[in-house]
Amino acid sequence: MSGRGGRATLVAVAVVLAWLVIGGVAGPYAGRLSEVATNDNAAFLPADAEATRAQDLAGQFVDRQTIPALVVYERPSGITDADRQRVIADAARFAQVPGVVTPLPLPIPSEDGQALQVVVPVDDAEGEEIGTVVEQLRDITGGDRDGLSADVSGPAGLLADLIEVFSAIDGPLLLVTLVVVLVILLVVYRSPVLWIFPLLAAGMSYALASVFVYLLADADVLKLNGQAQGILTVLVFGAGTDYALLLIARYREELHRHDRPWAAMRTAWKGAAPAIIASGGTVIVSLLCLLLSSLNSNRALGPVAAIGIAATLLVMLTFLPALLVLGGRWAFWPRRPREDQADPRLEHGIWSRIAGFVARHARPIWLSTAVVLALLTFGLTQLGATTLGQSDLFTQRVDSVDGQEVISRHYPAGTGSPATIFTTEQTARQVAQVAQDVRGVADVRPLSAGPQTGPPDPNAAPTVIDGRVQLDATLTDPPDSDGAERTIRELRVAVHQVPGADAVVGGFTAINVDTSDAAKRDQNVIIPVVLVVIAVILALLLRALLAPVLLIATVLLSFAATLGLCALLFRHVFDFPGVDSSFPLFAFVFLVALGIDYNIFLMSRVREESVRRGARAGVLVGLAVTGGVITSAGIVLAATFSALAVLPLVVLVELGTAVAIGVLIDTIVVRSLLVPALVYDIGPTIWWPGRLSRANGEREARDAG
Repeated sequence: MSGRGGRATLVAVAVVLAWLVIGGVAGPYAGRLSEVATNDNAAFLPADAEATRAQDLAGQFVDRQTIPALVVYERPSGITDADRQRVIADAARFAQVPGVVTPLPLPIPSEDGQALQVVVPVDDAEGEEIGTVVEQLRDITGGDRDGLSADVSGPAGLLADLIEVFSAIDGPLLLVTLVVVLVILLVVYRSPVLWIFPLLAAGMSYALASVFVYLLADADVLKLNGQAQGILTVLVFGAGTDYALLLIARYREELHRHDRPWAAMRTAWKGAAPAIIASGGTVIVSLLCLLLSSLNSNRALGPVAAIGIAATLLVMLTFLPALLVLGGRWAFWPRRPREDQADPRLEHGIWSRIAGFVARHARPIWLSTAVVLALLTFGLTQLGATTLGQSDLFTQRVDSVDGQEVISRHYPAGTGSPATIFTTEQTARQVAQVAQDVRGVADVRPLSAGPQTGPPDPNAAPTVIDGRVQLDATLTDPPDSDGAERTIRELRVAVHQVPGADAVVGGFTAINVDTSDAAKRDQNVIIPVVLVVIAVILALLLRALLAPVLLIATVLLSFAATLGLCALLFRHVFDFPGVDSSFPLFAFVFLVALGIDYNIFLMSRVREESVRRGARAGVLVGLAVTGGVITSAGIVLAATFSALAVLPLVVLVELGTAVAIGVLIDTIVVRSLLVPALVYDIGPTIWWPGRLSRANGEREARDAG
């Protein structure tokens, strides 16, 4: 035995050293993901979207694609001559900023005489450096001076504020996630040593995932944005800690039955690895279903998150077991498990009592919990999925939002960010007239040849490229508002009806419209596919058909209840205006995939115990020995996703809140009460049509006789 133990120790040492070398190479990439992230909405649109085609056409009318920064000055008592001189001086300095495309148009006065606006075109090729350009523009304006306020808004200002938010992911979000996981592990294990192993393994998982994501994004194989980057961070640490908790719990259980740590780990690995692999595989396949999305941003998130889970599985099933073998029993100090052949249920007293309670009141428990969850689903009527406006994106005030509000007070709110209409030269005049008659359109003017040093001249000869003309339609509503989106939809209907026009409508608002439409299409396509995939995996794992159907039903009920509760919280507690159109799909993929995780953890152990003890006894033992670890895992995952709340972006706060609430409902209510009570009440039939159903039925009939 000593020889086998010595070889096992050497193997563990070799595995740990190999992973430390890998970590040394991969580690630096964890802090470099922002270098390859892209946060331009247009870059994520489907190729066949009308806004994408419009953007391609727009590139033919300019030497360089630009994104406008709108610098707006306001004096409520009226703009003075000194103010005009200051604005002209600022504009001259704007033109000197690297990345600004010159010449700049003349400042545009408001009709009420209280504001001046300078449109500053920023080279779209600047990419993430647009944030730096906007920062320099803001430095030049100097904010408020002598009663004259100055704000930098528009699409470039908004993008700069988003880039600043996402830049917090590499540092603060990772730090908050680490602290949250550390605190929970200390509470769960009550050991000053054991927490090191899962946290070190989770960090290794993140480093390994980061290097693959970085290289693929750098090679333009996938597109990474700040949202996917933030989700990758919390997903790897949350799921990694979950898998670690499951393996460590089984390892501790086996240390009571084996004298050597390596022997205990071998048995624990054989018992826990199938559930961990099935769980991770389910999440990976569910995430890869996002490849069916028509939005490039969703298609990117799927592989990015799937890479994170795959890396986590690999690390948690190799590096972590090796660390635990080397740590031995002393890693659990001061509560070191002894080889005493103790019944595993003895270490789970509270969960044994909960299992007994479930056995005595199975039917009332599953009926009452199902009714409560069903009642929460009525909150879905308050969800109101939409495209969040610029002022609704952030949880705190930012300069781009302040600037947009100033523009809305003194100009047609769409000034500086017009809808662009591309049509044939022969129909340009007719299309312009039709567009002008659309409710919500303030002004329509052609893009004319020559440098634009002032407002567009409606009588100027339009620029003609390959027989096409560009018309700029200024909207009366802010470009990111519901009103502007309605106008774009009506504008498209109107200009598409002009015979021979072959009109295409694009621009900032059109991008939002097409993104929202694509998100709704994705929900209708991807959600059914994910459910079918999960059902197949569960059927193969549990070797039954009835159990997977019921488990998926409980997860769907939990998901609907979570969204209902979140809708009420978002509207009446957080005072959010609604949820982004992508929210339901993201919430579904994460909540259902991760919710099935806990089903797999529980039911794989229930099945294992049912083989030895019978169906109903197997439920009680499975609940008793896994209840604690599943609840701990749920708390860890909920806490890590709630770390997204440190980012001042409503979309991520809502997603983090929904996943946290959903996971807690899933672990505390569904997995601890609803599923065990339902399975116990059904009895052996739960394994229909597998052999276990018949064998358990015969055993329980004999026991009853």
